[in-house]
Amino acid sequence: MTVNDDSFTSWKNREEIAESMIPIIGKLHREQDVTVLLHSRSLVNKSVVSILKTHRFARQIAGEELSVTETLPFLQTLTTLDLGPSQIDIGMLAADYKSDNRGLSVAEFTAEAVAGALGENKIERRDGRDVVLYGFGRIGRLVARLLIEKAGSGNGLRLRAIVVRGGGEQDLVKRASLLRRDSIHGQFQGTITVDEDNSSIVANGNTIKVIYANDPSEVDYTAYGIENAILIDNTGKWRDRAGLSKHLRPGIDKVVLTAPGKGDVPNIVHGVNHETVKPDERILSCASCTTNAIVPPLKAMDDEYGVLRGHVETVHSFTNDQNLLDNYHKADRRGRSAPLNMVITETGAASAVAKALPELKAPITGSSIRVPVPDVSIAILSLRLGRETTRDEVLEYLRDVSLHSPLKRQIDFTTAPDAVSMDFVGSRHASIVDAGATKVDGDNAILYLWYDNEFGYSCQVIRVVQHVSGVEYPTFPSPAV
Repeated sequence: MTVNDDSFTSWKNREEIAESMIPIIGKLHREQDVTVLLHSRSLVNKSVVSILKTHRFARQIAGEELSVTETLPFLQTLTTLDLGPSQIDIGMLAADYKSDNRGLSVAEFTAEAVAGALGENKIERRDGRDVVLYGFGRIGRLVARLLIEKAGSGNGLRLRAIVVRGGGEQDLVKRASLLRRDSIHGQFQGTITVDEDNSSIVANGNTIKVIYANDPSEVDYTAYGIENAILIDNTGKWRDRAGLSKHLRPGIDKVVLTAPGKGDVPNIVHGVNHETVKPDERILSCASCTTNAIVPPLKAMDDEYGVLRGHVETVHSFTNDQNLLDNYHKADRRGRSAPLNMVITETGAASAVAKALPELKAPITGSSIRVPVPDVSIAILSLRLGRETTRDEVLEYLRDVSLHSPLKRQIDFTTAPDAVSMDFVGSRHASIVDAGATKVDGDNAILYLWYDNEFGYSCQVIRVVQHVSGVEYPTFPSPAV
């Protein structure tokens, strides 16, 4: 047998193992509300090849590739345990087990590592929480995809309705088509049908009522059987408490804005300050995509080195706020053709840092350049640190943060020397540290942070909604603090 034959045989064996994982992962998710992760990446509803690629990607953050032969025993052990709703990272289980020298069996080690999800410690399965999307643009449709994907057993978030302005002929069909196919993010994973008689879109069995209204005051959500719902405003039309309060109609309990909030509206970056949300807070903001991209790394760097001052330059993809060709725009430069120009503009991300990370006393400035790419941006974060360090030390620290810290769902890490923006379409992290581009000189550090300003941000929105709705379940093994 040749070397090539050996490689092919090994691949087929790993394919077979990954295939055997799929029904186990699905059953845990549907029947016990257990989401199986691999280094913070969900394996639910993933294909054989996706599972294998996720295992291979572990080398980027853990330093070596992870094999399905290493993680399968932990997954099999989970099926023997009486688990409560939780997220369990089999990549972390395998890594921690490898470094454990107590001689425990896989079963013993796993039971100990997930003890918080067992017996008296486990959380009871909660009733589902209704969600309404107000607006159905770029972020709205991606949030819809995520809500449908995470419907799972039906005990989590349930997308019940979408509110849009009255449309013309074939409006429902066209909106369903935009959900079904996306030029950047690809096709919807599942089936979508249109029920025009009931003004509904049915996606993977989830019936989503499409409500036509020109103003929040026109809607009584209880008339559609919606109660105690969280409304996600994707329009950005209202940004302060007075405007967003218009959404607090019958059937709506809380309002979450997918844009920076103004005035006293809390700006929440999941992973950094989501624990500060008061139980009785009914209106909050998820800040901006760029704020979500820079605040977690800023917090990480400030925690370890101290940050004395900083500047963020975001090279940002164009958005629907800009013009396809030169045309009138209320902003000075945004009226110029988005796909033909680099456009200098402003970003509120730097000033928003103070709201999300008030303990950071360092002044942070910022600016932005819109460039002719449709998605994925990069934030260049230039920092003056409180002490001198080295590039190797900073990279090892950030790699460890991405793997082991409470920020591991927000901060990703790549060492790929040939990575470009399109490689990060679909990233579920708030930002990805590009190791190869990082610069460190004494007490000065420059971090290059990729972020999918559409999908990665939408994932952060969902995490905030899960938290305030009470269906955000604990992760095991617990991240190091």
